[in-house]
Amino acid sequence: MTGTAAPKQRRWTPPYAESELDAVVRVPGSKSMTARALVLASLASGPSTIRRPLYSRDTLLMVDALRSLGVDVDTADEELWTVTPAPLRGGVDVDCGLAGTVMRFLPPVAALADGPVSFDGDPHARERPNDGVIKALRDLGVRVDDGGRAALPFTVNATGRVAGGELAVDASKTSQLVSALLMAAPRFEHGLDLRHVGDRPVPSRPYLDMVVQMLRQAGAEVDDSEENRWRVAPGELNGREWSIEPDLQNAAPFLCAAVAVGGRITVLDWPTETTQAGDRIRDILVDLGSRVEWSRGGLTVIGAPSTLPVDLDLSDASELTPSLAALFGLNRGPSSIRGVAHIRGHETDRIAALTKELTKLGAEVLEYDDGLKISGRATRPMTWETYADHRMAHAGAIVGLVTPGFKVSDVACTSKTWPDFAEAWERAILRDGNAEGSGA
Repeated sequence: MTGTAAPKQRRWTPPYAESELDAVVRVPGSKSMTARALVLASLASGPSTIRRPLYSRDTLLMVDALRSLGVDVDTADEELWTVTPAPLRGGVDVDCGLAGTVMRFLPPVAALADGPVSFDGDPHARERPNDGVIKALRDLGVRVDDGGRAALPFTVNATGRVAGGELAVDASKTSQLVSALLMAAPRFEHGLDLRHVGDRPVPSRPYLDMVVQMLRQAGAEVDDSEENRWRVAPGELNGREWSIEPDLQNAAPFLCAAVAVGGRITVLDWPTETTQAGDRIRDILVDLGSRVEWSRGGLTVIGAPSTLPVDLDLSDASELTPSLAALFGLNRGPSSIRGVAHIRGHETDRIAALTKELTKLGAEVLEYDDGLKISGRATRPMTWETYADHRMAHAGAIVGLVTPGFKVSDVACTSKTWPDFAEAWERAILRDGNAEGSGA
C-alpha cells in the first residue's frame, strides 16, 4: 500500500480563468461513506465489498490501520475493495496521519482488540482535539493512556470486550464522536444507549443521519427517535456490498468556480437522494442567484457572477465554509457564515486561517467565534497558505480563477481526499471540457 506517508509540499499556480467555464467533472467517492463502510465491514460477521471507494491518503490510512488490527482489506482493484473481517488483534501501532476519521473512528474499534493499540499521526494531528473519544472510552471502562494530552499520541489498552450500556457525551465539538461510538456499539456486550448532553448541538448532523442509515443497512437495530439520543442493540453486522456516492464536498469548489467566473459546470452522478452534508451547496448557490438543474448525467450549475449577499448558518455543512468564503472574497459581499465554531479544530483553525488569507487578498473580514463576515474587494497577487489543509487549497484554487500572479503554497495536501485535484481543476478551467478524476 502506498500513499499513506505525509505528502511532500508542492507549490502551485492555479489556472486563471480567461473566459466562462464549460466543463464536466467526475469527482471521486465520498470520504465519509468510504470510511464508514470500511469500519462497518471490518466489524461484520462476513465479507463485504466496497464499490467505487475513495482512494486517497485518508482512506488508505484507514485501510492500513484495519490491516494492522487483523482485518483483510484487498484493494488490488481500485474500483472494488473486498473486506474480510477477523478477530481484532492488539499489540499494534496505528498511523492516523491527519485523518480525523482514523483518530476518532478506530479507538472504539481498537477497544475490542485483544491487547494494546497505540495511535499517533502527523504533527498537525497532535494539535487536533480528541478528548471526546478518550473520555467516552474511559467512561465505558476502557483504559486509555494519553499522558494527560487528550490528543495524539495515546494507547487504548484493550481487553477484547466492551460492556457498553448507558453513556453521556458532549459531542458539540464534532459529530465524529457519535459516529465512532455508534459504529462499534453493536459489538458491545450490552449495545449502547448514547446521549449528547452538551450545551451546544451536535454539529454536522447529516453525518449522523449517514451513520444511522448505514448501520441499519448492515443489519443493526438503531433507535434515534429521541433527539440527542441513539440506542443501538447488541448484535451482528452483516457483510454486504457498499456503493459509494461521489464526494459532494470535493465537488463544491468546482460548482463555486462556475459562480466565480460564469459558465457551467456539471458534476456527474450527483445523487438525487443522499445523507451527505455537501448536498446543501445546491440550495446555497440558488440563493446566490445561480441556476442549478439536473442534466447531462448529473448536476449542472449555471453560474451568476453577480452573487447576492447572504447570511449562512453552516453548522450542518461546515466543510463548505472554505470554498464559500473564498467565493465571498472575490470582490463581492458582504456575506456571513456562522455556526461553524467546530471547524477551529479541523486540519487547522479554518476560521483563523481564512481570516488571515482573505485579509492578505484584500477582503475586509470580521472574525467571530463561530464564523466570519466577508466583504470582497479587488483581489491582489499573493501566496495563499494552505496550513496542510485540503479545504484551504480548494479555497485558494477558487481565488486563483480571478487573480493573476496568484499562488497556492501547497496543493499536495489535497491528497488527503483527492490526489488528482490539481490536475482535474486545471482540465476544468483550461477548457479541456472534461475534468474527470479517478482520485487514484
